Amino acid sequence: MVITEKEKAEMLSQLAATNVSHCIQCGRCSANCPVAWKMDVLPHRMVYALLNGEADTLLEANSPWKCLSCFACAQRCPKGVSPAAIMEAVRLTAIRSQGGNKLNPNELENYNDKLPQQALVAAFRKYNK
Repeated sequence: MVITEKEKAEMLSQLAATNVSHCIQCGRCSANCPVAWKMDVLPHRMVYALLNGEADTLLEANSPWKCLSCFACAQRCPKGVSPAAIMEAVRLTAIRSQGGNKLNPNELENYNDKLPQQALVAAFRKYNK
């Protein structure tokens, strides 16, 4: 059975449980993200891609694997949209389909030393099992 890109986007949307139609593309989520500089698709563009049914763009992006799940993006959103929830949904979908994870502990040394340690430890625990 072949799943269309639109069906994948709907599954991601349900898994993320955030209303992407409320997004006004202000970019506050991307501006507040501590690791946006390492992402190939910025948080506000992840929301935009999901809103437009571009699931393949989301699933091929490295951004969800760079996300620290600190939810700074969700806290800054004036409309209550959570790009972090979308990142999590993409990661879960990829992990479920591939049976693996992509966070390499050696990459953690390249992050800014001002990042909260809790975010780094949480990311390491979550993606290095």
